[in-house]
Amino acid sequence: MRALVQRVSGASVRIEGAVVGEIGPGALVLVCAMRGDTEAEADRLAAKIARLRIFADAEGRMNRALLDTGGAALVVSQFTLAADTSRGNRPGFSTAAAPEDGERLYEHFAGAVQAQGVPVAMGRFGADMQVALVNDGPVTIWIDTAG
Repeated sequence: MRALVQRVSGASVRIEGAVVGEIGPGALVLVCAMRGDTEAEADRLAAKIARLRIFADAEGRMNRALLDTGGAALVVSQFTLAADTSRGNRPGFSTAAAPEDGERLYEHFAGAVQAQGVPVAMGRFGADMQVALVNDGPVTIWIDTAG
């Protein structure tokens, strides 16, 4: 699985003008299931993100995790993280999981983050979403369970 994690002071996702997920301080997690991914990858990624030390401690160093700060995660599915741009200017997405697998793994991942003790808000798989965020830092981290 792939994730792009952004430390935020707040983030929300809207569908057709209605807010469907919103958080205050925490992390916006854009996530993509890749072909061959399993629940085990989703569980490992969830544990990593819950413990990822990207929040400032008393000295201002990135030493605290979502679990330490009580921050929340806004989890948004984004198959475009699977983009292959190696052949021309039009991205290919053949390495992304099939939609039914992607949705299952997205739901599993969000549940696994919540099971770690992190409050979770979500977008909606396959929907046309508008995501708003205030990136704090900015801090943006790329995580790929395959690498």
